[in-house]
Amino acid sequence: MIEIERKFLVKSLDFKKQASKQTPIIQGFLNTHKARTVRVRIKGNKAYITVKGQSSNDGLARFEWEKEIKKTEAQALLKICEPGVINKTRYEVKLNNHIFEIDEFYGDNNGLIIAEIELQSKTEVFEKPNWLGDEVTGDVKYYNSQLSKHPYQKWTL
Repeated sequence: MIEIERKFLVKSLDFKKQASKQTPIIQGFLNTHKARTVRVRIKGNKAYITVKGQSSNDGLARFEWEKEIKKTEAQALLKICEPGVINKTRYEVKLNNHIFEIDEFYGDNNGLIIAEIELQSKTEVFEKPNWLGDEVTGDVKYYNSQLSKHPYQKWTL
């Protein structure tokens, strides 16, 4: 139940040519406490509730528990989430033995594209595609829970 992942900004749309799948996602947060985040997500035709623990000091790992729920339940829960529901499309790009999940955000987070890769260990080596930009692993402002409160469009860049 420990998730190890790294996050990167995306510097071009070239990943779309390599994507094998794209799925619309709507998600909200019932709780965005630093020690635990509770997320409700509708991903395509499926829905989930997810609990994430606090990140490790390096931002690479944290507890994650997820359970599939009925889409109608997720729709009801989204109505009571904290303000700042997130809309995005998730693209999947397989590269060797890894899958990059690239999120293109809309609404108040329009213009932000983040790639994530899940790893088996913190030191696992993986190929970096040319569209991958700066690493933002552990940078809290890029967590979806924070993007719901402090959207990308309102940052002073």
